[in-house]
Formats: sequence, C-alpha cells, structure tokens
Amino acid sequence: MDIADSIIDLIGNTPMVRLPRVAGHLQCQIVAKVEGANPGGSSKDRPALAMIDAAEASGELQPGGTIVEPTSGNTGVGLAIVAAQRGYKCVFVMTDKVATEKVDLLRAYGAEVVVCPVAVAPEDPDSYYSTAERLVREIPGAYRPNQYFNQVNPQSHEQSTGPEIWDQTDGTVTHFVAGAGTGGTLGGVGRYLKSKNPDIQIIAADPEGSVYSGGSGRPYLVEGVGEDFWPPTYDPDVVDQVIAISDADSFAMARKVSHEEGLLIGGSCGTAMAAALQLGEQLGPDDLVVVLLPDSGRGYLSKVFNDSWMAEFGFLTTTDGVTVGDVLDNRGEGAKLLYVRPTETVRDAVELMRLHNISQLPVAKNDWPLAAAEVMGSVNELRLMEVAFGKTDVLDLPIEQFMTAALPTIGTGQPIELAVEYLDSAPALLVLSGGRPCTILTRSDVLNHLSPEPLSAGSNNKRAC
Repeated sequence: MDIADSIIDLIGNTPMVRLPRVAGHLQCQIVAKVEGANPGGSSKDRPALAMIDAAEASGELQPGGTIVEPTSGNTGVGLAIVAAQRGYKCVFVMTDKVATEKVDLLRAYGAEVVVCPVAVAPEDPDSYYSTAERLVREIPGAYRPNQYFNQVNPQSHEQSTGPEIWDQTDGTVTHFVAGAGTGGTLGGVGRYLKSKNPDIQIIAADPEGSVYSGGSGRPYLVEGVGEDFWPPTYDPDVVDQVIAISDADSFAMARKVSHEEGLLIGGSCGTAMAAALQLGEQLGPDDLVVVLLPDSGRGYLSKVFNDSWMAEFGFLTTTDGVTVGDVLDNRGEGAKLLYVRPTETVRDAVELMRLHNISQLPVAKNDWPLAAAEVMGSVNELRLMEVAFGKTDVLDLPIEQFMTAALPTIGTGQPIELAVEYLDSAPALLVLSGGRPCTILTRSDVLNHLSPEPLSAGSNNKRAC
C-alpha cells in the first residue's frame, strides 16, 4: 500500500506547473515549483525537518526539549509539525507585521507565539532576534535551530529541492528564481544545479529596501523574504543576479496569479513571480525558468487578498469617484514627506514648521523612505505653543516627550468621502501610497479641491505622493 507512516514523510517531491495565463506571452518557458504542496504549506518544511534531525543527532535537542525560533510563520509551521511528531514544545517569535492568521496557525499547532515590534533594530532588546536569544537562555532545555546561521538549512535544499528541479525538468532548466530570505533555498538549490551545469543562472528576487538589493533592510511589507543583515546561510557567490521588486508589484502579482491561474500564492511568491517575468522578457525559446513559489496565499487573506487592507495602505483604488490621490494630484506638488525624529528637539520641530508654513508634523523613526509602522506620533503648532509658552528650556527637549497620537492614515485610492469623515475629528491625515507614508492631507486640501476658486493653502504640509 502507498501510505506514509507520518506527515513528515510527505515533505518534498512537490509538483511543478506551467503558468500559461501570466507567462504565455513570453518566448521562454516559465514553470513554478509549488512548495505550498508540502504538508506544512511551504518550502520551510524541508530545512525544519533537516535541522531537527541534525540537532537530535548532535545531542543539542534532547527529549522533552523546547524549540525556540524567530520566524515569519512558515519555518515555525514546519518545526511545529516535526515537534508534534516527536514530542517537543515550541515557542516562536514573530514581528507585528506578520498576518494574524499566521500567528493563529502556529497556535493551532500547539505552539506558544511571542509577538515583537518590527520597527526596531536587530540589536534592540525588543527585536525578535533579541527576544529569541533571551528565551533560549531562560527556558530549560531550549534549542534554537537558528535558520539564518544553520548551514543545514541550505544543505536541505541542496539534497532535496535541487535534485527534484533537475529531475523534473530533465536537466533542461537554464534559470532558477527564488526569493532571498535566509538564502537557504538559493544557496542549496543553486549549488546543486551549478554542479550539474555551471551555466545555470541563479536569480534572487528581493524586496526593495532589503540588503540583498542594496537597501538598509527597510521599509517593506512583504513577509518572509528580504533581510536587514547578511546571514551566513546566504551565499552571494552562488547568486548571479538580484532583482528588486516593490511591495506593490509583489502584491499585485500574487493577486494576478491567484485570479488568472487559480493558484493561490502569497506576497513573497508574488515577489519571485514578478522577478521571473521581468527576467523572462530578456530570454528566448531555448530558456527554461523555474520559479520557486515558497508557500500558498492562505496565510495572507487578511492582507494581500483583503481589499480594505490593500486600500488602506495605498495599494488599491476602491472607488470610481474622487479619490485621495485625485486631491493630491490637484495640489500639484511632489516631494517627500516632512517629519521629525523622536530625538530631535522641540526647537527643531518649530523651525521646520515655520520654514515650510505647516501646522503639523509626523514623528517617525529612521531615514526616508518610511514604513507606516515607523510613525510613532505627531506634533502640531497648538501643542508646541502650549508647552513652550513661558518655558524656553522646553525648546531643547526631545520632541518625543510632547508628541501626541499618530495621525489617522488613509490610502491614495480611497474615496474622498472617507477622508472628509476622518477629518471631522482629526486635524489632518497621513496618506499612504504603496504601503509607505508619503504626505499629509488637510481640510484645506479638500476645500481647495472642491472650491471653484482656490482657497489659501493655510497651514498645510504640502507634499504629494
């Protein structure tokens, strides 16, 4: 009988499929390696099993131990499956940018989940890296697979994923495209394929802002791919080309493949697919591109496939009428958003508002461009006048001591009626485009758009997306 002894025996041997509706216009062939067919729903099942096998063999993981790992979700699911089969506890650390259904999924497997802020540096005590390290020290019998440093990660793909791709294509693959996260898939598959044919090209699909494509590691919203440091599991010598893909293109491609091919894929799959199609424009009929789709879209239903979320972050237009973007276009100015950092002084904020004739400023961490999660609060001229009146020493104190709540956000594609509703109780709105803050929308902006005769701009942070 063809019956597996356990769920972990079903890991690997995932199918490969053509994508004629989204790639049929190209001269080259593009086929997808569908890793969502693994029992845990992603390619991370492979290294999860291999890392636990290696830890058991080395004695690092003892019976009744606890597996601790920072994860965006997929590695956690793979580890949780193996843990369930072998009697281990699991504690997973995730950032707050991860979709809620991923947190719920890990808890469904019986794991404990600790959620940490995403808008902090890796060395910050509250980062998910630091939190995982602390938990390993505090929990007796804890073992951390450490997928970013564990060379068993790429080895698992060298021993399984790579040979599968070679066999499924009868050795005719010419290009391999995958997202750059830990680098395990790229390194392992890349090493195997190049051992069979050194001319095969290995292409990393990377979110804009990630270090692999020259960024600082921020800001981007796509989950499970990209990085803010160079992990030892990423082998740059194996990678022939890096293609940077925006959040907007990643999410749009995920929705396109899901709608047109009936293959439900997530945001990082969209990143890989967008890179593969971009690459394919340069290739000919003798080329065969294999793009690895690491998971399914079921973990992204509250974000990528939720029209409200997509609209709120400026990825989608949800009205046939006047949008926030139309008002910004009518304003006709284009420059980046003005803001102050939390450590800047009250004097700095006052001078910036005076110089640009504006009445409010967001307070945000980090350099431009910003992520929405990096906006901490706001300040306005009335608040600063109140705190500074008769107290000149206040002017040199950090602005974070006096900031108020962050301004409400609205997407560029949302209806102006919604903006009017928000502005009934808020002095201004922070506008998001492509997932990032880009400008401030005020009541005078709306009035200027609606009035036949332009009104005075007044106190307005006049920066268009």
